[in-house]
Amino acid sequence: MLDRLGHPEQHFPAIHVGGTNGKGSLCALLDAALTAQGLRVGRYTSPHLVDVRERMLVAGRPIPERAFAAWAHTVLPTVEETGASFFEATTAMAFADFASRGVDIAIVEVGLGGRLDSTNVLDPAVSVVTQIGLDHTEYLGNTLAVIAKEKAGIAKRARPFVVGEMRPEIADILAAEGAACGAEVRRVPPEARFRGPVGLAGPHQARNAAVAEATLGALPVGLCPTDSAVDQGFAAARLPGRFDRRGKWIFDVAHNPSGVEVLLDALGEARPPRPLHALVGILGDKDWGPMLERLGTAVDVLWVTDPPTAPPERKWDLGVVGSAGQRVGGPTIVVERDFDAALRGVQDGARTVLVTGSFHTVGDALTRLPGFPPLG
Repeated sequence: MLDRLGHPEQHFPAIHVGGTNGKGSLCALLDAALTAQGLRVGRYTSPHLVDVRERMLVAGRPIPERAFAAWAHTVLPTVEETGASFFEATTAMAFADFASRGVDIAIVEVGLGGRLDSTNVLDPAVSVVTQIGLDHTEYLGNTLAVIAKEKAGIAKRARPFVVGEMRPEIADILAAEGAACGAEVRRVPPEARFRGPVGLAGPHQARNAAVAEATLGALPVGLCPTDSAVDQGFAAARLPGRFDRRGKWIFDVAHNPSGVEVLLDALGEARPPRPLHALVGILGDKDWGPMLERLGTAVDVLWVTDPPTAPPERKWDLGVVGSAGQRVGGPTIVVERDFDAALRGVQDGARTVLVTGSFHTVGDALTRLPGFPPLG
């Protein structure tokens, strides 16, 4: 597909971002700092919250509808001929759009894993892996060591490879994989935290910012932003759906156990007004049991539901979920299959409402609540 498009991925330098959690935050921080430096930045991320065009940003703006339609029309014959996936098609479209709109640099988030991900056609200026957790185990393996090796597959010969993982035993695996392919490995010390203010909420963002700072420092001369641009950009960074507070609402796309732990840390620091109610919709192929159990320690009432945009084959069984939740104990658990009814009901008696569990849950809530812009 890229060959037929004239290999647009070769027309701009890129930062390739992998890891289990923290990729979206890292991309937002990198984008903000490079923009503050005066560069025209493309950002390709996934999944989206509300509109597929969120995945392809240039200078902070989603790809226009007409441009998205035009690129889709361009790649469609190849998709039909080869059976390319949706993600393969959007990756090619993003690279073509970035090249046509003349970005100075692109920030490209891995979709799944790393070694075999569609985005790994890049020869980036820098690759970075944030942290490793157990997710997508049916594809990547069921141990952190195996998953780390898959994610380290984005390291490239003679290119900087930044390792943000804090646990030494996992960071060692990432570093070894990077060194084996001839990459220039740069480990971010476990204790490293960014020294200045960060616009993204949550105590974990100081660590994400330290990893972002190390990644920016690995860029070649001419692309590496000044300390002033880094400070300015990180302070201004925003990312919808990541401990995203809007009035009495908190939206967070935590969708695996490690993501929930980060969310709980942020809740502990923020101490939002109680009663705190949670609207939770998790995909059935996730490790939802531990997620619900941990969320139950932090909220007063927990509503479980199905987000309408979740693929039918990935929906969780709410009957099983409700029974499991009642056995665990903890807060009141309300099972409501109708998402709109759950969204109304969760607000009753709540001073704070948390919406979490998946991108689908957060996106579907945002589209239904008045006053929230569709693209965040």
